[in-house]
Amino acid sequence: MKIHFLGVGEACDQHCPNTSLHVTAGKGQRFLLDCGFTTPHLYFGLSSDPDELDAVWISHFHGDHFFGMPLLLLRFWEMGRRKKLVIAGQQGILEKITAAMELAYPGFLPRLMYHLDFVEIEPGQAREIAGTNWSSAENIHSQRCLSIRIDDGSHRIFYSGDGRPTRETETLAAGCDLIVHEAFRLDREVENHGNIMKCLEFASRAGGKHLALVHLERTCRETAKKKVAGLDGTGGLHVFLPEPGDMFRILSET
Repeated sequence: MKIHFLGVGEACDQHCPNTSLHVTAGKGQRFLLDCGFTTPHLYFGLSSDPDELDAVWISHFHGDHFFGMPLLLLRFWEMGRRKKLVIAGQQGILEKITAAMELAYPGFLPRLMYHLDFVEIEPGQAREIAGTNWSSAENIHSQRCLSIRIDDGSHRIFYSGDGRPTRETETLAAGCDLIVHEAFRLDREVENHGNIMKCLEFASRAGGKHLALVHLERTCRETAKKKVAGLDGTGGLHVFLPEPGDMFRILSET
C-alpha cells in the first residue's frame, strides 16, 4: 500500500495545502481521502488518467475537506472520464456534493458522462469498495466527522479526518499499519481537535506501527517538527510529520 500526502495543512495554512491523501492499495486501486480547496490541482498534477481514481472519501463537510469536489468532477468530465466514481462518506453525502456542485457550476451535474455512486458508510456499516473493506467511527469535532479504516487484505490504514479521538476511533484504528491523525497543537487541549501528545497515546494504545501527524495549526508547525523528531521511536512507534508531496509505503515486513 502506498500513501501520497497531497496536502497536510489546516484550512488557513498559506504554506501547506489542505490535508488530502492519495492511496494506492495492494492491487492498484486508487482512493482519495478528502478533497478540499487545494486538492484537485495537486491531484491532477499527479495523475493524467481520468479513469484512474476509484473512490473519494469525504470525512466531513467543512470546506477544506470537500469544497474541491466540484472542480474534481468537472475536470474528470473535461478529460473524458467514463468509469464510475464512488463518493463515500457519512449520511447526506449525496445531498452535500450535489449542492456544492450546483453552487459551483449550476446545472452541470447532469452533463457528466460517468456515473457517481454515492455510498454512505456510517459507524457499524462496513462497505466493500473496489475490492477493499471500509469502515468508520465518529470522533469529536465541531461538525460531525467520521474516521475511516481501509483494509486491502494485506495492509490497513486509518485516517482520522478532523477531531479528537474517541474510544470508537481507537477501536477502529487497532492494529493498523499506518495511522494518519489530525494533531492541531503540540500538547495543549483544543476543543474539537487533537494534539500531538494525545495522538501519540492514541496510536500506542491502538497498536499502530506508524503514526503520521497532519493538519497542524500553521503557527506551531515549525516547532512541532523538532518535537516530533524527538518522539520518533517512543514505545516502538514510528512517528513522523509528513510534508506536502511526501510518499509513504507500507511494506509487507513492517
